[in-house]
Amino acid sequence: MQDHDSGRPVPYMQRTRNYYRALGYTKDYVWARNDDVPFVHLAKPVSAMTVGLICTAGPGDRSHRDKRNRPHVWSGLVASPPDSFDTDLAWDKESTHTDDRETFLPIDAAGRLIADRTLGALAPRFHTAPTGYSQKKTTERDAPEILRRLKEDKADAAILTAL
Repeated sequence: MQDHDSGRPVPYMQRTRNYYRALGYTKDYVWARNDDVPFVHLAKPVSAMTVGLICTAGPGDRSHRDKRNRPHVWSGLVASPPDSFDTDLAWDKESTHTDDRETFLPIDAAGRLIADRTLGALAPRFHTAPTGYSQKKTTERDAPEILRRLKEDKADAAILTAL
């Protein structure tokens, strides 16, 4: 995206601030921070790992929403992902779309990496991470639930992609 006045690219964070202001929010969006980063060095080569996929898009049938229409963690089989994904979420529809599942849930790309032995295996399920609300809910509810499911799937690592 370019600044229409100068023709220069607009930095992502400023673009997001502008977007929220256009929606009527008076306070700037506050990005999540993790002062104690939960990442570790890999214990084995990626070629020997089982990797879980996490994406921010939910299935189009709304099964990832509760009775009050709030999103929750949802899991689906890598072998049979849904045909459609959410299209009503707040995301940059000028820069991306849900027509090409590989852009936000790269199952086929991972399969090619497995075939050439760059990646060990995919976990049997992929998981969805709800978006559009507080860091507190993400860190206290959704992230622990996704971690529990990744451990259940015996994943060694995870790849998070966003829509």
